[in-house]
Amino acid sequence: MTMNTHKTALFTVLVPIFIGLLQACSPTNESVGSEVATVVTESATENKKQPNILLLFADDLGWTDLGYRTARWDTPHIDSLKQQSLEFTRAYVASPTCSPSRASVITGQHPARLKMPRHIPDGKAELGFDKFHRATKEFHLLPTDPAQEPSRNYLPLEVTSIAEAVKPLGYYTAFSGKWHLGSEEYFPIKQGFDEQFGVSTAGHPKSYHAPFWEAYRNPYPDAPKGKNLTERLTDDVVSFINDYDKDQPFMLTNFYYSVHTPHQGPKAATQKYLDRGLDKRYANFGSMVESLDTSVGRILQALEDSGQADNTVVIFYSDQGGYFTNAPLRGGKIGGRALYEGGARVPLMVRWPGVTPNSQISEQLVLSTDILPTFVDIAGGDPSSFKELDGQSIVPMLKGEVSSREHVILYRNYEDAYAAVIGKRWKLVAFVSGKTELYDLLTDPAETTDISTQQPERVAQLKQSLLEWQMDVGVNPILKRPDLL
Repeated sequence: MTMNTHKTALFTVLVPIFIGLLQACSPTNESVGSEVATVVTESATENKKQPNILLLFADDLGWTDLGYRTARWDTPHIDSLKQQSLEFTRAYVASPTCSPSRASVITGQHPARLKMPRHIPDGKAELGFDKFHRATKEFHLLPTDPAQEPSRNYLPLEVTSIAEAVKPLGYYTAFSGKWHLGSEEYFPIKQGFDEQFGVSTAGHPKSYHAPFWEAYRNPYPDAPKGKNLTERLTDDVVSFINDYDKDQPFMLTNFYYSVHTPHQGPKAATQKYLDRGLDKRYANFGSMVESLDTSVGRILQALEDSGQADNTVVIFYSDQGGYFTNAPLRGGKIGGRALYEGGARVPLMVRWPGVTPNSQISEQLVLSTDILPTFVDIAGGDPSSFKELDGQSIVPMLKGEVSSREHVILYRNYEDAYAAVIGKRWKLVAFVSGKTELYDLLTDPAETTDISTQQPERVAQLKQSLLEWQMDVGVNPILKRPDLL
């Protein structure tokens, strides 16, 4: 072994330790400095062990909205990705709604801890926004929320983002698509990302055919009239991959606007589903799902064409259940049923060449808060060095280990149903009014039969877990626990 080889080996061991110490001393765990990032980048270039990381995060795509689970839609590219991935069939969203779900991914913290149990309203003056959709107040109250719990109007800059977590480990970071975590002063490039594209202050477009938004908040003002938004966003992602020439790995988080309303897909695909006998609502939605699938195919092909596929971890996830049936699962996005399996359980697949097995499934519990610590782990960092993380790295699961996690907890603020405690078998749904429901997901995954009166001891145990969790994340003690205390 040469002297240079000795130095490289020692360097590889010492740098992560050095970074961990610096992160532990940082009050916000933000970037530990460009000098360290440069050193780590050089190390990563030498040993070439750090993969690129690509997150494809769909909007309102239900657990059963994919071709391999239902014959309704054609999703050949996502179906193919599934065959190349480890699929988690019990993946959940910490708070199944737009802004909180994204906050949980970006920070690794539960939306309840972040004080963001609802989506950020789109420019309503009475909720604390000006006519340009900029926040004039830090919090808003929703008149129809039975608990009257405040919710943030933006993601605070002092919270460590996923970009700030992986940049010191040598990564170049980019964000594309739907942010929905605040106006311009809180955009991704203000939260540690090196670049962004396709970002608007809106939670969804006015139209998926250009022009997509009002001129003052349209990230694609030059898009030809009628251009599809998903296609335009994909153009940017593909260009980023094809043109990437930096001597460091990249982390790209692509947050789709699709398949959120308005449901407007390409006309040819819509007609195809009409010809199959689907009604107009389903035909339009199916066309959007197919458009999303086409985008995924283009992005995966760009990875192949650029020679980066074998060194890129690809994660496909969704932010909550869909608008239409998620049968056999109960519930979905609307109707106050988001905490049931059809609203909170979502598609998740991970393709890590050389690590994850092909075409296999895992029934282990995963939560959206797990994304940040997982990315840190993939990048070679130590997730435990970050404060107040509510997620855990799933890298051990990707490598075949069994997690010790007993349950995940969901929390949101719209209707009477506000929280769920989901274990490997049992699920508790808690209501502001004090009611609770209990389901046996092993024998009743469709949640057809409430067995809470038959198992009072189990209900009490799960309520105690929920109470302790609420105390831990800092939910106001007077809120939502008249039947827990």
